[in-house]
Amino acid sequence: MPHLQKSTLKFLADLGDNNNRDWFGANKPRFLEAQTDFEELVGELIVEIAKFDSEISDLDARKSIFRIYRDTRFSKDKTPFKTSLGAHLLAGGRKNEHSRAGYYIHISPGDCFLAGGAHLPPGAWIETIRREIDRNSQDLRRITGAKSFQKYFGEMEGESLKSAPRGYPKDHPDIDLLKRKSFLAVHRLADKTVTSAGFLPHAATVFRALFPFVQFLNRGSR
Repeated sequence: MPHLQKSTLKFLADLGDNNNRDWFGANKPRFLEAQTDFEELVGELIVEIAKFDSEISDLDARKSIFRIYRDTRFSKDKTPFKTSLGAHLLAGGRKNEHSRAGYYIHISPGDCFLAGGAHLPPGAWIETIRREIDRNSQDLRRITGAKSFQKYFGEMEGESLKSAPRGYPKDHPDIDLLKRKSFLAVHRLADKTVTSAGFLPHAATVFRALFPFVQFLNRGSR
């Protein structure tokens, strides 16, 4: 079964200790090997996820992966490279990541996880989500209370407003959900898990458990 090579995590760890252009240039072959390793894994993940979510079946693994080069123009942190590898898999590709939920994989030594949902969705999308909660909150509660969701993700994560959002009374029966600014499900992984032979089927199982959550957040956003 496809899984990440230990050398990929080792490269990321070394990059964390030597985050500069000279070191990166001297170790470019190691980066290319790590990039290819991750791209192959993402390609296999697309195949597995498409078995239950056909909307991502035509995704290109390479286009779903985030660049390792950081945009430092407006950041106090001027280190030039990310010390992680990540990919976002969603219908229509990453151009839709501010309007649709999908499946996210993040690989960094000591900080590996699988996740999905809506991180600080912009105005139009969050209003769509809140309308859906107002009409069908029981669906979201059923999804996040399901045994499979609880097993892999526990409770929803993400920021919340301090008061009721505009247009909803503070005593709304679902105010706890309506006040959310983010709707996130996160499954954290040990480094040894992502380099084990069973990682691909495990990731597919986790994302299958995430699928109903993704569907709910995408209602009305097509």
